[in-house]
Amino acid sequence: MNTAIFPGSFDPPTNGHMDIIERAARIYDRLIVAVLRNTNKNYMFNDEERVSMLRSACMGLKNVEITSFEGLLVDFARSKGSKIVLRGLRAVTDFEYEFTMALMNKKLAPEIETVFIVTSAENMFISSSSVKEIVHFGGPIEDMVPKSVASILRKR
Repeated sequence: MNTAIFPGSFDPPTNGHMDIIERAARIYDRLIVAVLRNTNKNYMFNDEERVSMLRSACMGLKNVEITSFEGLLVDFARSKGSKIVLRGLRAVTDFEYEFTMALMNKKLAPEIETVFIVTSAENMFISSSSVKEIVHFGGPIEDMVPKSVASILRKR
């Protein structure tokens, strides 16, 4: 069974994240969406809320598991028996950061490969930070995040 780990902050989950999750779920036998728990970052939603939003958005994807983790990604991947870290790319600017992280992870764990999936064109401009800014000013976000996430964002 091939297991891939898709790590991220998911603060909040967007349609770009869902695009990657849905496509990866068709490729891998098991996909673990891993919400980063980092006490040094200021998130809009805590890790339990982010996990809950993702579980709601991923209902129906039978081979997708949602969990949270802290610490080194490669240690988490090893603990789950995965040799694949999946990362989404929106634009060329994402590549430099992601490439550097992939090289660092390869240094720490040579047995783990990083696989990149390019987000679909209709989602390339969507980021969690832009969604938070738009909702802060009362703008429309309904076509940028899953429906269940949009209602939570509006309440927040």
